[in-house]
Amino acid sequence: MVRINDDLAINDGELRFEFSRSSGPGGQNVNKVETKVRLLFDVRSSSSLTADKRHRIEERLATRITKDHVLHVTSQRHRTREANRRATIERFVELLNEALAEREPRVPRKVPKAQRQRRLESKRRRARKKAMRARPEDEE
Repeated sequence: MVRINDDLAINDGELRFEFSRSSGPGGQNVNKVETKVRLLFDVRSSSSLTADKRHRIEERLATRITKDHVLHVTSQRHRTREANRRATIERFVELLNEALAEREPRVPRKVPKAQRQRRLESKRRRARKKAMRARPEDEE
């Protein structure tokens, strides 16, 4: 059981791991041992998620989710498979916490009157300066 936060835990059976050769640290070990770990989590078929949480995850982690609705998290930072496995789980927990966090709605603020006046005065000065560059009218 992977605990994401106080009200969400994901069963180990819903997580799938794939292993492959890593390009990370390890010297000759890299050429022999499959230490790169890839965690796969099917967001759509997860029984641990409510519809609201599922929608939030799909929306906020869209770049990490495939067309088949599978979330991918990879680690190849460490020399051992087990260390990389722990790292992928930690990153998975972080990602889900960030995706499920409540965000405060943006409150539009009114532009202060003094700032509007400064902006308009600046525009007037710029207009006068450019008007001075114009060719003078012919006076007859």
